[in-house]
Amino acid sequence: MYNRNHVHGEEKGKIVLYALSTCVWCKKTRNLLDDLGVAYDYIYVDTLSSEENRAAKEDMKQWNPQGSFPTIVVNDTICIVGFDADRIKKELGS
Repeated sequence: MYNRNHVHGEEKGKIVLYALSTCVWCKKTRNLLDDLGVAYDYIYVDTLSSEENRAAKEDMKQWNPQGSFPTIVVNDTICIVGFDADRIKKELGS
């Protein structure tokens, strides 16, 4: 298992963001989630050990086979790939 960082906020379901620490679009996605005030977990895949990195990518690829970033998984049912502010707001009811 790998480490997830938690951001406190309003509970809108289980939100997991797979991101890279150096990715501009990932940062924009985190900023949007912060602005929306929702609780979420995020994983900076590039900062994990090689074993954890592999595990995180395997999990993410179940939702996004291309393995691109950012990838948001909502309630284990919805996947949003890339920075799509309108869709993120819609899926989170904001």
